[in-house]
Amino acid sequence: MRTTTRCTLSALAALSAIACHGKEKEAEPVVPVQLSPAIRGSIRNIITADAILYPRDQANIVPKISAPVRRYLVQRGDHVKANQLLAELENRDLAAAAAASRGQYTQAESNLRTTEASTVPEAVTKAQTDLDAARQSLDAAQKVLESRQELFRQGAIARKLVDEAQVSYAQAKGQFETAQQHRNALQSVGTQEQIRSAQGQVAAAKGQYDAAQAQVAYSEIRSPVNGVVTDRPLWPGEMATTDKPVLTVMDVSSVVARINMSQDQARDIQVGDDATLTAEGSEPIPAKVTVVSPAVDANSTTVQVWVQAPNPGERLRAGMSVHAAIVAATIDGATLIPAAAVLGSNEGGSKVMVVDDKDTAHERKIEIGVKEEDLVQVVAGVQPGERVVTVGGLGLEDKAKVRVLKPGEKRPGEEEEKDEDKGEPK
Repeated sequence: MRTTTRCTLSALAALSAIACHGKEKEAEPVVPVQLSPAIRGSIRNIITADAILYPRDQANIVPKISAPVRRYLVQRGDHVKANQLLAELENRDLAAAAAASRGQYTQAESNLRTTEASTVPEAVTKAQTDLDAARQSLDAAQKVLESRQELFRQGAIARKLVDEAQVSYAQAKGQFETAQQHRNALQSVGTQEQIRSAQGQVAAAKGQYDAAQAQVAYSEIRSPVNGVVTDRPLWPGEMATTDKPVLTVMDVSSVVARINMSQDQARDIQVGDDATLTAEGSEPIPAKVTVVSPAVDANSTTVQVWVQAPNPGERLRAGMSVHAAIVAATIDGATLIPAAAVLGSNEGGSKVMVVDDKDTAHERKIEIGVKEEDLVQVVAGVQPGERVVTVGGLGLEDKAKVRVLKPGEKRPGEEEEKDEDKGEPK
């Protein structure tokens, strides 16, 4: 009897041990997860930064003369065209000075015409007449000398008469040469110099007249660019000076975002790269990189990049803050995984949980490259085709068993949490 009881107790103990062992196996945790395969594809290297908007062009119009403002022809907010008259300064004294200069210019032109038409030709004519008279006197003196020399050889006259004739001939020749030189001087030098002097007077008078006209023109304030008037600091009657703007005109048909970024970020950016600008509460606007500074700012050690975008309707205003996104490059054939699969590693860096064909999770350290929205480039650590955990990876241990959720299937507890958030009892 005792033996039977002992056997029965042993059998019950063995059955109890077997039952407990089965429960331990059933209690082994199986974590429900969602997976996504690593794929090979293209990803864009998008560089983002915040920036301030500037107008495409801007003119702070400073007058070249100091004078009171006579009148304004535009108001703030008015759209203007290049060379449009915007304001006038007092210019009555300048207009009078221009009129006086005009009179001097006219007088100099008249003097030039007189010199060219009358004064110089008369002097040349007189010199030519004197030269002709001297030539006739020389011819006459030569004939008298030759006649007396012949008579002297015949013994008809005394030697004294021949000597007197030679003196007269020498005097006549000297007068002829002097008259000839004077005529030549008037023709070659005197005439040209007198005309040049008169021309110089005309040029000087014209320069003074042009300067006076320029002073009058400076009293008219014109816009150098197309745009909109954004500032008009003075009122009519107030003094405009040469060191302060009287008007500011901005061309905001396009806006420029000026971005100061690190040298590493700017290294891959080139003029012509596509970009977008996004202001608060608005849709992204297509843009282009127009300037990449060739120099580094000595104070901030950054590189300035300009991104220009059209501004139809002038919705964007100068001075606004925007978010810029620049497509620096497109990487083809990259290994891509969802950004949700990337976890922080306890040892630093990044990791993912890779699930094998036996539904066992393995911790894998990875090296991350470019990020674009919900995709991440994996430079090392994962191969295309491998499955990575996108939901349920946080806290998942290495070599843990997992259960792959079907598409649309929710993890236990997710529905309850959503219902509690809505205030609806399960």
